Amino acid sequence: MTDAGIQFGKPLAATATPIPGLVVFDLPVHGDSRGWFKENWQREKMTALGLPDFGPVQNNISFNDAVGTTRGIHAEPWDKWVSVATGRIFGAWVDLREGPSFGTVFTAELDPSRAIFVPRGVGNAYQTLEPDTAYVYLVNDHWSPDAEYSFLNLADETAGIQWPIRLADAEISEKDRVHPRLAEVSPIPPRKILVLGASGQLGLALRAELGDAAHIEYATRSQLDVTAPGLPSARRWRDYDAIVNAAAYTAVDVAETPEGRAQAWAANATGVANLARIASENNLTLVHVSSDYVFDGGLDRPYREDDPLAPLGVYGQTKAAGDVAAATAPRHYIVRTSWVIGEGKNFVRTMASLAERGVAPRVVDDQFGRLTFADDIARGIRHLLETAPPYGTYNLTGEGPAMSWADVAREVFSLAGQDPARVTGVSTEDYFATTAGPVAPRPRNSVLETGKLAATGFTARDAREALAEYLRSN
Repeated sequence: MTDAGIQFGKPLAATATPIPGLVVFDLPVHGDSRGWFKENWQREKMTALGLPDFGPVQNNISFNDAVGTTRGIHAEPWDKWVSVATGRIFGAWVDLREGPSFGTVFTAELDPSRAIFVPRGVGNAYQTLEPDTAYVYLVNDHWSPDAEYSFLNLADETAGIQWPIRLADAEISEKDRVHPRLAEVSPIPPRKILVLGASGQLGLALRAELGDAAHIEYATRSQLDVTAPGLPSARRWRDYDAIVNAAAYTAVDVAETPEGRAQAWAANATGVANLARIASENNLTLVHVSSDYVFDGGLDRPYREDDPLAPLGVYGQTKAAGDVAAATAPRHYIVRTSWVIGEGKNFVRTMASLAERGVAPRVVDDQFGRLTFADDIARGIRHLLETAPPYGTYNLTGEGPAMSWADVAREVFSLAGQDPARVTGVSTEDYFATTAGPVAPRPRNSVLETGKLAATGFTARDAREALAEYLRSN
């Protein structure tokens, strides 16, 4: 059944196009003697068909009196949901984003029974095929003079759009007539990724993994304080796709002092809550790095992602609070890890130095876990951002059998060509018995179950093999 060009009775359906992320939707339209009705935008149904939950903030209508009115080609740094309320259009879309699909063209007719999702950076244009055509589009950001825009000439020879009505006979604004050709267009770069804690061991590993592309930003605490009141206005956050929070207060024992306690809560809990709020308000992905210290270590099996939080000391309590805060962001990955080894001073380097100097150390032998190397965590974070598995918490540690700290020390001695028997295992209580100052309680079992992350296609290296590689290169 048709009425003024509207297709009635079609089911809701999504169809991909040659332009990545550009998706055409058939919309059910219900008509009778009074007219017709449709759900022009229905979040739950459309996201179930694969549409990104893009969070529209504004609805615009462009009303066009005459047939042949032509507008475009405009690419903005936001997503659009384009539909027609009355009339009919010939639509043309050109990918103006950086990457291999730059310059790809797709055209289609839209009437009230069809709509299209236009991702950020894809140039959008249309020509009216009926009088009194109302062109409607939802966007997920407000116009800003500081945003990056890109424009393409409607008559560009490379794009080669076959307009139903010759451009010479069309109604076109002077601005749209003089846009540059494709060879002169500045491609719209990807949305930015901000890495916090850029000077720490994980931050350095992330820099090595993600590189220095223009859309990757790195910030230390001195450059961006996540506890500062001005954080919401510190960046144009709508230009970002993800925040990777590799920053944390990690002085486990000092956190038990009044000054350390305040600093730990500020960095590990308050700062994360601030980031989660920004992620929620701006539709960003928040990647937050968690710790085995959120558990008390009392289980006799590896900890799963859904095990109840039960931290022992202040550091663990603040990390647990940070996990709860991070989970309030609709798009979040909490990466829970343990026994991290990277650049700078760490347990492995200390043991290697003792082995070289002929020192026989006493090392705790009743705490068990797996070493996790910072470059494996960085690779895992990149995997999550690029493959976009379901949001939530993922354990990420080195693979292989659990080891005590004394086992790790003996392995280091052996790899260094020294006698591992020189390492004496002692209990946690005996080790800290003569320690001056506060001592934080440690979980005895820090082994994390990593099957959930493996199911997404990522597995870290075996911890012993990674240890040997680390020592060879350091």
